[in-house]
Amino acid sequence: MARSGSPTGKMVTVLSIDGGGVRGIIPGTILANLESILQELEPNRRDLRIADYFDIIAGTSTGGLITAMITAPNENNRPKFPACEINKIYFKSCPKIFPQKCRNKMMNSIISWVGALMGPKHDGKKLKSLVEDMLGATTLSQTLTNVVIPTFDIKLLQPVIFSTDAARTNPLKNARLADVCMGTSAAPIFLPPYYFKTEDKNEERHFNLIDGGVAANNPALVALSHINREIFSQNGECKDKNPGQIDRILVLSLGTGAAHNKGKYSAAKAARWGLINWNVDHGFTPLFDIFNDVISDMVDIYLSSLFRFFKCEQNYLRIQDDTLTGEESLVDAATPENLHRLEEIGQKLLQKPESRVNLETGKFEETEKHRTNEDALREFAERLVNERKRREEEEKKTSSNLYIQK
Repeated sequence: MARSGSPTGKMVTVLSIDGGGVRGIIPGTILANLESILQELEPNRRDLRIADYFDIIAGTSTGGLITAMITAPNENNRPKFPACEINKIYFKSCPKIFPQKCRNKMMNSIISWVGALMGPKHDGKKLKSLVEDMLGATTLSQTLTNVVIPTFDIKLLQPVIFSTDAARTNPLKNARLADVCMGTSAAPIFLPPYYFKTEDKNEERHFNLIDGGVAANNPALVALSHINREIFSQNGECKDKNPGQIDRILVLSLGTGAAHNKGKYSAAKAARWGLINWNVDHGFTPLFDIFNDVISDMVDIYLSSLFRFFKCEQNYLRIQDDTLTGEESLVDAATPENLHRLEEIGQKLLQKPESRVNLETGKFEETEKHRTNEDALREFAERLVNERKRREEEEKKTSSNLYIQK
């Protein structure tokens, strides 16, 4: 499959991964399963990885970390980390990045309350050490497929979207992946904002970044906006004025889970809240949760409606869990017990019915296809394999024609 510059296949394939801290283990589990299915479907090509099948991979916060892991090249210009390594890295690193100050839940809640007054809960030093070790000097322009990673610049008060396409045309946008990962992961309350700069000749660009989740916790829509001239012209209008070309886009969107007890907050309760309670309430982070949930759900609702309107809803697959409770729903609960629970949740999610969020109720409801997420993922994988093989055949024909012409 063509991976540099514009997508050139019949279908444009997109992978999107939400933000969610340690809950990145959930999409990590799904991606390991997807890569296993792809290898099963192509037993003679077990060297192929997730990055070989997607034209664009977008990730916010923890999703941005996963995006970097599966698209960064090794010394042989192949993906540095297979999907099965994602959770291993989370199990090893998350307890260091998000150290649990106290095993007592009541004391942890008090510490969180005090911490909200004093500064971010975690200093980010271990996270920086991790991304530096994993990604080193690798830049955006070197990724093995096009990546899109949202951040938010608090000095400019606007989103900053890092992408491979932009990095390859503008040196000032060709940041190190490690710096981009730090920026997109700098969740307010949890981690400090991250500053870095890029340079080119006599020019500099300065970035003062926080978590991309404040702008696009579900980056699927941002990813679609980066599908360029192959389907859309430069001004964003469809070539040949045929909006039905949306049926040429294939999207897999992976969530990191949402709280089951969405009723834990109420107007009556929040009416008594001040600055502190909106940020920290009994160990939870209401304002952070609200922003992340509404952004993720609205993108899902919009894309579901868009693909359904153009009668190609089979091109959009969203896998998300809305049954998380207690520690499971926190972004920094990095106890070994909770990390393993999150992996179990990801495995069980594959066996659950394929579902969509209902705008009226806020709950996920089973789709009319009455199949499991794993069944839906397998069908999606088959389409990815077919598209990869189709492109391979096209490349062979093109090479053969060029040889004949010579």
